[in-house]
Amino acid sequence: MTFFEHQQAARRNTRVLVLLYLAAVVGVIIAVDLVLAAAWLWMGSEIDLQGAGVPRQLFVWGAIGTVAVIFGASLFHILKLSEGGDAVARLVGARQVATGTTDLLERRLLNVVEEMAIASGVRVPKVYVMDEEQGINAFAAGWNVSRTVVAVTRGTLETLNRDELQGVIGHEFSHILNDDIRLNIRMLGVLGGIVFIGSVGSFIMRSVGRSSGSKKDGAAGLFFLGLALFIVGYAGFFFARLIKSAVSRQREFLADASSVQFTRNPDSIAGALDQIRVSTRGTLIANRYAEDLSHMFFGQGVPVWIEGLFATHPPIEERIRRVHPRFQPGGYRSRRPAVADPTPEQVQEPAQPEAAVAFGGAATQQDAGQRLGDVRHAWGRSAGESAAMVGTLDGGKLDFARRLLAALPEDLRERVGHPDGACAAILALLLAAKDSVLDQQLAAVREGGAADLAEAARGMAPALRPLGLAYHLPVIDLALPAVKSAPADLQRQLLAELEAAVHADRRVSLHEFVVLTLVRAQLAPATKPARPRFRAITEVREEARLLLTLIAVAGIRPGPEGEKAFQLAFQAGAEEMGIAGSTPLPRDSLSLDSAAAALANLKGLGPAPMATFIKGMFAAASADGTLRVIEAELLRLAGAVLNCPLPPLLEDLDPAALAA
Repeated sequence: MTFFEHQQAARRNTRVLVLLYLAAVVGVIIAVDLVLAAAWLWMGSEIDLQGAGVPRQLFVWGAIGTVAVIFGASLFHILKLSEGGDAVARLVGARQVATGTTDLLERRLLNVVEEMAIASGVRVPKVYVMDEEQGINAFAAGWNVSRTVVAVTRGTLETLNRDELQGVIGHEFSHILNDDIRLNIRMLGVLGGIVFIGSVGSFIMRSVGRSSGSKKDGAAGLFFLGLALFIVGYAGFFFARLIKSAVSRQREFLADASSVQFTRNPDSIAGALDQIRVSTRGTLIANRYAEDLSHMFFGQGVPVWIEGLFATHPPIEERIRRVHPRFQPGGYRSRRPAVADPTPEQVQEPAQPEAAVAFGGAATQQDAGQRLGDVRHAWGRSAGESAAMVGTLDGGKLDFARRLLAALPEDLRERVGHPDGACAAILALLLAAKDSVLDQQLAAVREGGAADLAEAARGMAPALRPLGLAYHLPVIDLALPAVKSAPADLQRQLLAELEAAVHADRRVSLHEFVVLTLVRAQLAPATKPARPRFRAITEVREEARLLLTLIAVAGIRPGPEGEKAFQLAFQAGAEEMGIAGSTPLPRDSLSLDSAAAALANLKGLGPAPMATFIKGMFAAASADGTLRVIEAELLRLAGAVLNCPLPPLLEDLDPAALAA
């Protein structure tokens, strides 16, 4: 299945979830009415042999009250989770890992997450650790691929080696890319209402147990009331477990298989599962919300009575057999590296030997990286094959991400881990190489009251400029977690100063558009995703024309053939999108705000037309069989804003181009 087909399947699963939820509500209503009827009879009402002893109004009001309580509790949970992944992490008491942490186990975790994010095209998630949990477990949560969190237990960090940790994180990234995370949060919200009555009953019984003996008679009545509510709530608990089990188990097999595809090492995920099998810690979570989140964890987070009926995860042995049929536990354990606190050198995966050749040349020439943006790279994929790259996990991309991260200056990696340094790095990406323009940009930033930011960006520019356009999105991705953790005032100031720098020379380049639009989108207030509004590209024809014009402009060749190539690129994209006959917009009508508004409106496309749109963009960009770096970055920008993550497109950069 492609990324877009997974999204369609996730939406179908959501509809199934709604039906199961309604069935569970009916089951709880029946249970409540039975308890009310029993209570009525027990209290001594007269029994009519014809069945009129229990008034019908009791059943009606019982049903109304039950529905109100369940729906109200579900709505409360849904609103509480409106922030997405951060709200889920706080629910289990997880602590966000600071990007500048000195804990080597946490640094290793951050490094693994960064590698996988850059390789998959997902924005680097916030990373959390559940310090009080010693079991081996993890989860990913969020409303979309651009705003996610990844959380692991302390036991995971202390038990698994780097390869095994990478297998677990690869599993969680599969859930992110398969859109499981959105369904998981919805389940967490709606199922909270079903089990609410049972939770109230449990609370009443615990409260009675702690009360004094002086109120013994009243306490007995309260206890039986709590017991009745608990029994009723158990029906909700039964249905909730059943729903989670039905939805979760097959997704776990898929995520395991995707992890192997990503890491290209079946020992990584199989080894992690084997460590769960032999560990006395297991995967159980002690937090009071473990039951609510049981469908989200890497392993079974709560005990189960009937494995096949209530388990949210398949048996460990079956998971290992599926991902690695020839796995030999004894041999693996004998050669498995001992897990100890890693040295600083072991935190980051060693770069491949070719890294220095592939990336080292750019740092020796000040403008080599900028010239790289003008080099055309052969592109042998069709539009359909290109669009199929969205949301993929590819081991080759992971190798590229490792090489890229290893090639970044260590001082830069350190500074983007802190809010001030991260803001300065993003601003530095916009600073021009020409001194006169650079001075204009910095003067505009100072006028906005950000003199310190201007000086910090000036200081970082020399280290960033030689890296070239191919590095800019990864640098932004590395900086964004620290920026998102910064106070809102600092975020607003960064956006204001980015705009000031962009408009300082009264023109907006495509590169400036990419940087500013991406940062704007990432720092916008988090909102629960709306339902798709558009079922066909024809409903957003003008927005599609604008983006096609922009991508065609990015590929314009100098000389008399340029205009012809521009028209051919636009028409190739229009035909792929099903709007053949459309014409490009006037180039002087293109603006930063109009392009950003078009992207925002295109977010309303459903999965199928979104796939068509991405195919059209690739058709336009590769109409001549090549891609420039700026075209690739525009494509990835569109994917980032539209929550269609594209992995690095030009990982096989020609070293000769860097010195051209």
